[in-house]
Amino acid sequence: MKERDRRQGIVVVNTGEGKGKSSSAFGMVFRAAGWGMKVCVIQFIKGKWKTGEQKAAERFDNIEWHTLGDGFTWDTKNPEQDIKTSREIWEFAKQKIRSEAYDFVLLDEINYCCGYQWISGQEIADFISNEKPPWLHLVLTGRNAAPEVIEVAHTVTEMKMLKHAYKQGIKAAQGIEF
Repeated sequence: MKERDRRQGIVVVNTGEGKGKSSSAFGMVFRAAGWGMKVCVIQFIKGKWKTGEQKAAERFDNIEWHTLGDGFTWDTKNPEQDIKTSREIWEFAKQKIRSEAYDFVLLDEINYCCGYQWISGQEIADFISNEKPPWLHLVLTGRNAAPEVIEVAHTVTEMKMLKHAYKQGIKAAQGIEF
């Protein structure tokens, strides 16, 4: 693994309507951890329920995992609370990134917060441009990535849904969706 002073940190955005944004990011999480990198996962939307990825991450001593969201906020009954929670998670994420304790940080589903206008894309883009350590790999997932965030990213992938089991009446499958 390259030393930090010789590494170019990559900013990756996974966005779009299709499935696989977080799944792809978790693949990168485990790849980085496999190389001995210190990884921090911060989940913005998902609630406290356990996922297979989180269970797998518990097997690694170099992955730190924070599920901090209020759950599926598109069904929210309290948008003010969702805004407050998202802002608090964003402040927490900035502290983790500034700490220089990590080689890789995943901001899972932060793009939703931009889409709902809880955190501005410009604010996130400015932070990435001005405060992210140059050697840190940073991955942002979720639908509705802000144009400003897309602009500052090195790699952007848009997932397009062609077909989804849920639309056929099949509920979320353990090991596939969670």
